[in-house]
Parts: sequence; C-alpha cells; structure tokens
Amino acid sequence: MSDFYQKILENNRKWVERVIEENPNYFSDLAKGQKPPLLWIGCSDSRVPANEIIGAKPGEVFVHRNIANMVIHTDMNMLSVLDYSVNVLKVKHVIVCGHYGCGGVKAAMGNDSIGIIDNWIRHIKDIYRRHKTYLDSIINEEQRFNAFVELNVKEQVTDLAKTSIVQSAWRAGQDLTLHGWVYGLNSGYVTDLQINISSQADMDRVDQLQF
Repeated sequence: MSDFYQKILENNRKWVERVIEENPNYFSDLAKGQKPPLLWIGCSDSRVPANEIIGAKPGEVFVHRNIANMVIHTDMNMLSVLDYSVNVLKVKHVIVCGHYGCGGVKAAMGNDSIGIIDNWIRHIKDIYRRHKTYLDSIINEEQRFNAFVELNVKEQVTDLAKTSIVQSAWRAGQDLTLHGWVYGLNSGYVTDLQINISSQADMDRVDQLQF
C-alpha cells in the first residue's frame, strides 16, 4: 500500500476519534436520517468543497458535482439527484455554484481535444455561441473568461428551471428557489449572481410546462 493510501486511512481514524471526543452522539445522530434544506450543484474541482464553503455540517447540504457544474436534461445522474432532493428530501433551495478559473469552461473557450470530455464540453461551447457577440467584445482574456464562467452558471440555473421536476414541484405549491453563485478560488468568497427563480412566473412563457 502506498504511503498516501495509508495516510488517508489514518486520517479517517483520527477524525472519528476527534469528533466522538467532541460529541459522543455525533454519528448516531447522523445515522437517524437527513433533512438538508439545500441541494448544491457544483463543479468536480477538488478546490471547491460545498460544505466548507458555506460552513455546513454533514447532513445540511445534498451535493451533486460534475465537470463545470452542468445541468443537462439527458443526464440521468443529475436528474436522479434533483428528483430525490426535490421530491423526497423537499429541499427549499438549489444552488448552482461555478467557480472562477474553471478548467471545463476554459477548455470550452479553446479547440484542443482532451478526450471523451470533449462531448461534455460541447454543451458549454453552445453557451459561448449563444453569447458570442457579448463575450467577444471583452478584450481582456481573463475578464472574458470570468464573464463566461458567470454566464455558464446563469444558463444552468435557467436549464434547471426548465426541468419537469422543478416545474412540477412549483405546480404543487412547493417552496423551492433556484440560485446562481460563483466561488472565488483566490478569495474564498462567493458572488451571488442575482439570478433567483422561484416559480414558473419567473420564466419565459415558452419554457413553462402545462400539467
């Protein structure tokens, strides 16, 4: 076994001992169930840990992560997480959180082939194409990159609202609000993009489903 592998096993043991020392009932309480008020859809980037960013304890946030925090309507993994969190856990908030410096978004700005992920990134490229005039008008490359990260999050929040899962919950009168954030790797702070959708009335009519 590698030193790294042994180290993380040891880290787990020490963590358990420390937690039990602080709260002997910690794990027995966790085992009783979960009722998180929030679903977090974030990037798989190892530098963007959902719980730590918002100061949440285990059991307080349901998490789904993928490359570039995407909401793709054919992604059964994402849809399964969304359905469970909305219809079983009854979360009240869903946050799509991107981050500045996102490698997936950066890759979508170029033409280099990376591998199978090229097919995933194609969805992000489609966003660039829709906003090409605006993005190309930004001369500074870093500012254009940051703007693209923000646009990607906004598009994912909008796509989240288009799902039958979310609209069905709204139709049933469920309290559910969608939000878009961007996390700053170099600061630790999140930027609220002020895109908050809580009903079909907040959407374009063409995207509203009739039940």
